[in-house]
Amino acid sequence: MLTRLGAPFRLLSIARTLARHDALAPLEELGIAPLPVTVARMLSRRRAEGRPGQKLARALAELGPAFIKLGQFLSTRSDLLGEQVAADLSDLQDRLKPFPGAEAKAIVAEELGAPLESLFRGFDETPVSAASIAQVHMAETSEGEEVAVKVLRPGIEAAFKRDLDLLWGLAEVVETTQPALRRLKPVQAVGLFAEQTLLEMDLRMEAAAASELAQNFAGDPDYRLPEVDWQRTSRRVLTLGRLSGIPIDDRDALAAAGHDLQEVLRKAATIFFLQVFRDGLFHGDQHPGNMFVDTRGNIGAVDFGIMGRLDMKTRSYLADMMIALLARDYRRLAEVQVEVGFLPDSQSLDGFAQALRAVCEPIFGRPLNEISFARLLGQLFRLSERFALEVQPQLLLLQKNMVMAEGISRRLMPELNIWTLAQPLIEQWVIENRGPEARLRDTTQGLLQVAERLPALIKNLDNATEDLAEGGLRLHPDSAKALAGRNRAAAWHIGALWAAVAALLLVLLLD
Repeated sequence: MLTRLGAPFRLLSIARTLARHDALAPLEELGIAPLPVTVARMLSRRRAEGRPGQKLARALAELGPAFIKLGQFLSTRSDLLGEQVAADLSDLQDRLKPFPGAEAKAIVAEELGAPLESLFRGFDETPVSAASIAQVHMAETSEGEEVAVKVLRPGIEAAFKRDLDLLWGLAEVVETTQPALRRLKPVQAVGLFAEQTLLEMDLRMEAAAASELAQNFAGDPDYRLPEVDWQRTSRRVLTLGRLSGIPIDDRDALAAAGHDLQEVLRKAATIFFLQVFRDGLFHGDQHPGNMFVDTRGNIGAVDFGIMGRLDMKTRSYLADMMIALLARDYRRLAEVQVEVGFLPDSQSLDGFAQALRAVCEPIFGRPLNEISFARLLGQLFRLSERFALEVQPQLLLLQKNMVMAEGISRRLMPELNIWTLAQPLIEQWVIENRGPEARLRDTTQGLLQVAERLPALIKNLDNATEDLAEGGLRLHPDSAKALAGRNRAAAWHIGALWAAVAALLLVLLLD
């Protein structure tokens, strides 16, 4: 543990930076690194302006790339930091001073194994954006295609490894010395953060995410995604087709271009729904800088370094939550948490249902444009602290993106609730995937899978019986007779199972 902390001077330097920005409060509340924090607090003048989250954001920006990414990761953890601090961290700008364009060109040539002139007709040395992990240059391929080339920062892997080792050590200290915080699984959280950043630093993974998302929306004109140039992509270089348009939150520019703002929001809401519920793969960083509207009013997206995934079980859980919430059935809402294993057996189901009612009832009867479903979701997740629920990182990322979507909606049309635009799609998905027919279909599929496995199981059992007999281990005649009877019984059960399957299929067909 202590060897991971490794660099006490680095830890003290971090504490001093936090102190200079008066951003030590979150560490003090969580009991992280108390000695360096205490020393740094003594040196702090506590004169920085702004809310705690804004101070923390400024400090993390000064600490460098790994801590900028950490701040963005923590912006999804309203359950840990509170809604206001998490919201302030979501505004943390991932902007750094660019590295020289000549160095970027050299990296591209080395990574792609060819002279730059043979790959590109033109390559602009001045980047259009420079972030913590990489920067982006506009270019034109040798075939005349306009592209955007993303280049990883020199030495970024080593810099991240140094700070990740430090964060691992801090997480282990917290988990060992702060029993009340073990529920938040700090070591696992750092592991998720490390996994996410390491994936971001392999640009082939971002290319794969862009490709998969584009495949999911193939033939859908409402959503434009850049094409991956795989021949000009490697671990440290990503080349994508160039897209352009008006930033999706620029209300004045969209109106001046003649776009129907409600239609823009309808398309955005539909795209978000399809990503989450239909595909279980969603863009994990849908801030306005990554989304724009083209001349035809379609939505374009870039930057696929952070992606969220939801398996079918989780999507079904969300749908069941939605059904119970709309019915104001708080006991059922609590039962769903138990069924998926989020609520420990030691907690009171009735008490949890009562807490859910306290959070949800105030929203009913209010105008839809005054209701933030993202904030409601955040409050539901914050109940996890009181009732020791397991923290679900993929749902926290989903909530962060819902907050972003609502922010865009309110800037474009404050009088509209974006989620009402996707309501018909949500209702249809619930009918198709959680209604009686869907449950019957799932049961039928489960029976079919069992039936498919049974013949192989019986064959293996017969083979095992023969092998035992041929190998000299003789079964008693009564045992052999009983085993043969069991095999016949198993065969009968297969027939009965297939009959049940046929009956279920008949019900489906005749319904």
